[in-house]
Amino acid sequence: MAYWVSALAGACTLLGALLVLALGEPRRPTLAAVLGLAAGIMVGVTVLDLIPAALKLGRPETVLLGILLGILSLALLDNALSALIGPSRSGFLKTGLLVGLGIGLHDLPEGMALAAGFTGATNLGLFLALTIGLHNIPEGMATAVPLRAAGVSRRLIILGVAALSLVTPLGTFIGFGLVQVSALALGLLMAFAGGAMLYISLFELTPRAVSLGFKPALAGTAAGAALVWWAGLLF
Repeated sequence: MAYWVSALAGACTLLGALLVLALGEPRRPTLAAVLGLAAGIMVGVTVLDLIPAALKLGRPETVLLGILLGILSLALLDNALSALIGPSRSGFLKTGLLVGLGIGLHDLPEGMALAAGFTGATNLGLFLALTIGLHNIPEGMATAVPLRAAGVSRRLIILGVAALSLVTPLGTFIGFGLVQVSALALGLLMAFAGGAMLYISLFELTPRAVSLGFKPALAGTAAGAALVWWAGLLF
């Protein structure tokens, strides 16, 4: 089941691109609220579920190391992308390609997080899939908008974003392979994914949401965190 759920979460990236191609670019307040909601859910799942689960499997220093490695890895990837863009503004085509590359790099550890979640607890895996799928929708939009503005055909956009959608299940496959090595790998994997998700939510999704609209971003973030807390009470 994990691979099917992972594939569906990855396919949400393609769904976001299709929405842009069908309906046009969403309004700024709507996109801000969706990004804020995704950030709130990601932080809630990481703090309330993912990191506590990692602490049950590994020692605190191992979990801390995994979190720091996750944050550092994503920070290095973001810096590399910034260096590729350069100080001057890039054209729409280059921007779209770099956004797509960044999304692909982010989706790999997210797919690994799904593997850890489904191995540790089924409900955690489903929550992570919901989180990843939700924030993949606006990321698909963020990829399609500049590519469409650059005059790239709808067919090429669909094919490119469809390829990005496969990165999440690929990460799940790699994650399950690591889990088979040892129980320690599972705890380290959860911690690494938690650090990566914290970086994505705090340093990418939240600033982007706030730049589009502070109030809708704040409302979306609060709603996302409340949703995770409420779901935790039920399950």
